[in-house]
Amino acid sequence: MARQPTVNTAESEREKSRRIGALRSLWPFLAPYKALVVGSALSLILTASVSLILPMAVRRVVDNFNTEDAGLLDQYFLAALAIASLLAVGTALRYLLVTRLGEKAVADIRKAVFDRVIGMSPAFFERIMTGEVLSRITTDTTLILSVIGSSVSVALRNVLIFIGGLVLMLFTSAKLTGLVLLLVPLVIVPILVLGRRLRTLSRENQDWIAASSGNAGESLSAVQTVQAFSQESTSSAEFADVTEEALRSAIRRINTRAVMTMIVIFLIFTGVVGVLWMGAHDVRAGMMSPGALVQFVIYSVMVAGAVGALSEIWGELQRAAGATERLVDLLHACDSVTDPAVPVALPSPVRGEIGFENVSFRYPSRPDVPALDGVNLTIEPGETVALVGPSGAGKSTIIQLILRFHDPQSGRITLDGVDLSTMTRAEFRKALALVPQDPMIFAGSALENIRFGRPGATDAEVEAAARAAAAHEFITALPEGYASRLGERGVTLSGGQKQRIAIARAILRDAPVLLLDEATSALDAESERLVQNAVDSLAQSRTTIIVAHRLATVKKADRIVVMEGGRIVAQGRHDELVAEGGLYARLARLQFTDGAAA
Repeated sequence: MARQPTVNTAESEREKSRRIGALRSLWPFLAPYKALVVGSALSLILTASVSLILPMAVRRVVDNFNTEDAGLLDQYFLAALAIASLLAVGTALRYLLVTRLGEKAVADIRKAVFDRVIGMSPAFFERIMTGEVLSRITTDTTLILSVIGSSVSVALRNVLIFIGGLVLMLFTSAKLTGLVLLLVPLVIVPILVLGRRLRTLSRENQDWIAASSGNAGESLSAVQTVQAFSQESTSSAEFADVTEEALRSAIRRINTRAVMTMIVIFLIFTGVVGVLWMGAHDVRAGMMSPGALVQFVIYSVMVAGAVGALSEIWGELQRAAGATERLVDLLHACDSVTDPAVPVALPSPVRGEIGFENVSFRYPSRPDVPALDGVNLTIEPGETVALVGPSGAGKSTIIQLILRFHDPQSGRITLDGVDLSTMTRAEFRKALALVPQDPMIFAGSALENIRFGRPGATDAEVEAAARAAAAHEFITALPEGYASRLGERGVTLSGGQKQRIAIARAILRDAPVLLLDEATSALDAESERLVQNAVDSLAQSRTTIIVAHRLATVKKADRIVVMEGGRIVAQGRHDELVAEGGLYARLARLQFTDGAAA
């Protein structure tokens, strides 16, 4: 089924209230470049003024076309040529300044949106797909670039020409100008009526484009799964459905804009022809000179062209207003996890004591299912604690709350006695090193991927971490060794190799608290033994929390915490828990006894 675009009623109502005024939100990104803004405005005024002067020169030439003074006629032609040259220079300058302004402002917008989104908690990405975010950063900012770098300046230039042209038309012939002004309401009405419809369709079209991008991103990121289950045709059909809906939305927008443009241009030029007809009779009656009529006609065409251009640019401004709103939505998006206004400093040095005090938590996407229910747990500095239990018991949730990817609905979590919510996330996360269940490998080199754990590390330190994680051997076997690029999401590596890169990254970070979420789940027996030895050695000097299903990897833990249904049901060492019976003993029997029999 085609995925619907993420539009809610509140957004639609806000869109109706803002209209074109949403573009005011772009000013903070233009303000740092005031010199370019002023230069663009001056060049804009220059080109508009020169354009308005040019018909006057044409009038002089026409009225003196039959003069006996050839030198005077040459002077008029030279003056017209000089004005045209000035217009060319001014137009080029306006293009240069406005385009540079647009590129700089849009680059800042893209950086600001990315900076905002990259710091959002995982709960945010439960509500919006990453493909849709990328669509806003790329497609929407491209629309804004078109407006800042072209449409706005062209619109302002046409406004100046429209106003100046009307004034000069009035001085040329008040009678004919009065007739032209009678047509203005006929032109403005379709712009207002159809413009409102166009803005709604533009926002709808952009939402469907974002949904299309999100659908494609999801399928391509899981391309192996799609192909393994022979779902290429299904994925293609879903993408085609969303793309077709985006196309239909775009066609509705295009049709509306075409109708608006047709009506406006027809009305304008019909009026011009009518005025020209009346003006021709005035010339025959000797009421105005041929040059004056030519001047008036040129101004009429300029004014008509300005209005016609404004009707087209209005559509662009409508689309840009919608794009601006979508980007502003990201910049102002509320996050369920935020840093305090006055943060508390993390004690130094960090000892690594972690405390859970009556913590209860439910994921936003599953508000009726408790992931943790009244958990109390204290992990001493330097202690190695293993979290075991069936799937969905809350083990990985413990890790996510320690990292403060989410905040609990009740209770508090502390590091060295300080509530995590009272510190900045960037501050206390420096004390944590994570090896996730599904490690993220970037498209860069093996060296860059490991150094991600500590950007300032030397090549020798990176290699030492890789050796400790049993990754050095396969990395050196790659075509370019540590300089080999690993492909998007580490596509060139096996699951076990990805896991060892992630472990090397955590080892290099050398943090006081080590979080291992199924860190050895993708390793073969030999690699698991090598990595387990490295983890055992690493855990001796830091607090370590291990989430594991395979109990063989946690038998040496200082303490094993057994979880079920979001609660802690037992704690102790391996032998103690086996002797007690219960859930752990049953899991141990299934893995060790039945496994040995198999």
